[in-house]
Amino acid sequence: MLSRRLLLAAPALLPLPALAQSGYPDRPIRMIIPVGVAGVTDLVGRILAEAMGQILGKPVIPENIVGAGSTVGAQAFQRTAADGYTIYIGTNNHPVMKALYPAFPFDPVTDFVPVCLVGRQPFILAVNPSLPINDVAALLAWLRKEGAAANYGSANPGATNHMAGELLKQLTRTDFTIVPYRTAANAVQDLVAGRMQVSIDSPSMMAPLMADGRLRALAVSSATRSEQFPSLPALAEAGVAGYDLTAWQVLFVKPGTPPEIATRIEQAARQAVADPAVKAKLLAVKVETWPDSSPAAAAAHVRAEVARWTAIAAAIQPSG
Repeated sequence: MLSRRLLLAAPALLPLPALAQSGYPDRPIRMIIPVGVAGVTDLVGRILAEAMGQILGKPVIPENIVGAGSTVGAQAFQRTAADGYTIYIGTNNHPVMKALYPAFPFDPVTDFVPVCLVGRQPFILAVNPSLPINDVAALLAWLRKEGAAANYGSANPGATNHMAGELLKQLTRTDFTIVPYRTAANAVQDLVAGRMQVSIDSPSMMAPLMADGRLRALAVSSATRSEQFPSLPALAEAGVAGYDLTAWQVLFVKPGTPPEIATRIEQAARQAVADPAVKAKLLAVKVETWPDSSPAAAAAHVRAEVARWTAIAAAIQPSG
């Protein structure tokens, strides 16, 4: 098994030619994206894959393997060889896979080796503009009145916007119905059409719909206001004490990957997210990079997220 201490001791951001040469890569690399096309993690994964391919000199090919709160893609990743030719980009559903799906046979900490913190993004709480709701207080009053008749659109159980809705339920003691879709994009389409009344999702999808009036934004999901949307209050500021959710992406390799190959993947990923051109592409889809993208920071983040969300997820049934 790949030594975590060996990975974490890898020199930070060394130029790739200075690393041990193993002939890697000598063929294209597959990047498994365990969520649907057009969601924020898909967009981030594709931007990262293109940049890493240029750095490594071989294509990094994104492949969406969707279903069951990322567990389908995660299991596909685990079936591959630990040779660095398949990498995996996880997001907020990664910490809750085991809690939501007890039959999932892998541990989100020990069976995945994080090599790079990639991106982060506050989500946006929005409603269909046909509702007579203009702020969070009015939304909470409406949810308490409507109860299970109020519909919240999310991707499949365990997805970031699903967990965002569950957190809202728990902190506000409301009982709206969370309706699972195959992808977040499908849920947002129905929110615009009025078949859903409310959702919390990525500004990558929400912002254009807010701009032309097809959605009404009420708040951001981060603990404090976002510099990208300064006019929107944070949910915690608007009356939902303790609300804090930021979407994130971490790049993983498999345990057992040769250390020199894992280090090369790490360095390529970190070089990519430090590139101003890549940062600009990420900002164009409302995603920021992390101050520290290192394997140590990524591992600490994943452990903290598993500890935080497992308790919340324990009360959730996979049927959503």
